[in-house]
Amino acid sequence: MIFHPGEAHPGAQVTIRPVTAADYPRLAALCGQLWYPTTLEQIEQRLAQFRQDQDHCIFVADLDQSSVVGWVYVYLTPSLLHDPQAEIGGLVVDEAYRGQKIGEYLLRKAEQWAVDHGCWAVSVHSNVIRTDAHRFYERLGYQVIKTQLALRRVL
Repeated sequence: MIFHPGEAHPGAQVTIRPVTAADYPRLAALCGQLWYPTTLEQIEQRLAQFRQDQDHCIFVADLDQSSVVGWVYVYLTPSLLHDPQAEIGGLVVDEAYRGQKIGEYLLRKAEQWAVDHGCWAVSVHSNVIRTDAHRFYERLGYQVIKTQLALRRVL
């Protein structure tokens, strides 16, 4: 999928494609913009766990085939309670490229991946303080379905 991001970067071309190992440093850097500081080594370890797993996928937004300016991570969430659906595990666009539909194109690519994998829905969890993200998702047709607590026990 190729598109032009908008007036802020005239003539630029963005390609949405699957991630490659060469993209890992940019994935790590962009994680920091989501407030999840991540090292290259952590990205390599995490992606090694599901590189061959067809239930996980990462797409990147590649500007002029030279710089990754965003990514989306999507995975299947099979359940005893419902038919297969997909979950957006993360979506980030570089701060310098936000507001140019790059996030929308990444999200649409993830949704198509979900359809291709037999999913009936795509879900996303977003921290209550990320109001810009909430507006983004709602503008693209996502609806708030519930409010809940997130609990964790560190092992």
